[in-house]
Amino acid sequence: MESVRFKNRSADVAADLRVPAGFDAKKKYPAIVCGHPISSCKEQTSGLYAERLTALGYVTLTFDASFQGESGGEPRYLEDPASRVEDFRCAVDYLVTLDYVDEDRIGVLGICGGGGYAAHAAMTDHRFRAVATVVAANYGRIMREGGLTPHAATDALEAIGRQRTAEARGAEPQITTYIPNSTEEREKAGISDIDIVNAVEYYRTPRGQSPNSPNKLRFSGLEAAFGFDAFHLAEVLLTQPLQVIVGDVPGGFGSYRDGFELFDRARSDRKDIFVVPGASHYDLYDKPKYVNQALDRLESFFGENL
Repeated sequence: MESVRFKNRSADVAADLRVPAGFDAKKKYPAIVCGHPISSCKEQTSGLYAERLTALGYVTLTFDASFQGESGGEPRYLEDPASRVEDFRCAVDYLVTLDYVDEDRIGVLGICGGGGYAAHAAMTDHRFRAVATVVAANYGRIMREGGLTPHAATDALEAIGRQRTAEARGAEPQITTYIPNSTEEREKAGISDIDIVNAVEYYRTPRGQSPNSPNKLRFSGLEAAFGFDAFHLAEVLLTQPLQVIVGDVPGGFGSYRDGFELFDRARSDRKDIFVVPGASHYDLYDKPKYVNQALDRLESFFGENL
């Protein structure tokens, strides 16, 4: 593995480049860009999948989203859909400069919100020849639904607008969290949804914790997410082979239904959806029993299409 950097406009994007065992720079290899979940970083689940795909013979590139992790960009802790999608396109720009990467055999894998972003990027960057998602989630849909109340989205936008006004007048930025910082904090808040329970177990304990995934989110930068639909125009523009992988235990993040929506809407002539029995959203991040099933399907999919 080599730590590399590539540009997304003025930001330096930090990435991990992996090459297969027995690598020969004079040969041409297929490559896969691996995108991390929202709130995550390249050292977590996207890195795990990348390691396994590299062992299958692929060059892989995982990266930290702009404004997050080890990547550059200001303001910090910004979750901006347009920048996240552009990160994927810029990752391809980097890969095609490497003589040993076959530019006609580049695929993409996105996990959770990274799956939504990966699908969206592939719609307008057909240098991605094959598209795979694991528990893909549509971040815009999640934000719009909020607390599942009729005015969740508009109430949130009013609050964000007030905060932006305050910051424009000199107030300090409001940095909030994606999830509770501990099991105790979650329990005190009365949250019992399986996805939040498992998110805290993954991100806030040694199981998956990373200093590059600090559970910090810039509140005043959230407006763009409310108008973002990761699957918009999939029925027109997503023509590449598509593999969707979900678990059959649904939770509040909605990746089960989002996976089926992506599958249904995609224009792809070759598309498949694989449901992993007994798996919840976070089981497919790192638990071998479930990740192994996902990787078996990914091995077949990328083997056939790259």
